[in-house]
Amino acid sequence: MPLKTQQTETPSINLTAMIDVVFLLLIFLLVAAKFHDQEREMALELPQVAEDGTLPLTTAKATINVRGNGEIYLEREPVTLAQLSQRLRATRLAQPQFGVLVRGDAEGRYQRIAEVLGACRTAGIREVGVSVHPLPGESPTTSP
Repeated sequence: MPLKTQQTETPSINLTAMIDVVFLLLIFLLVAAKFHDQEREMALELPQVAEDGTLPLTTAKATINVRGNGEIYLEREPVTLAQLSQRLRATRLAQPQFGVLVRGDAEGRYQRIAEVLGACRTAGIREVGVSVHPLPGESPTTSP
């Protein structure tokens, strides 16, 4: 059996792929943070609920904001109920799995939220979520 008389080179680590992944993650996080900030620019005080387990997440692709004075915004653009229903129906026809997230002001009238939910039903939207905040100081409970 031949013995090695020379020492082999120490292996070097190629960091190029790892640096590429880190830069892509950084770009993704910056873009995601920007979208999150745009959603917070709509000044709404969401209602609070006691957290009793978690609700399933919706496949929301559009956000409907209902202000306290009754104004409706579809993706930050003011719309009427008729326009909302028409646009949602057109989008659902193009994308059958289309869903929405309804964000209503806690101080607003529930009637307006009900009208928006009715417009979603009329448009044939099956995936509808309602955004709320847990009460401060509430600890999450688990269901048995």
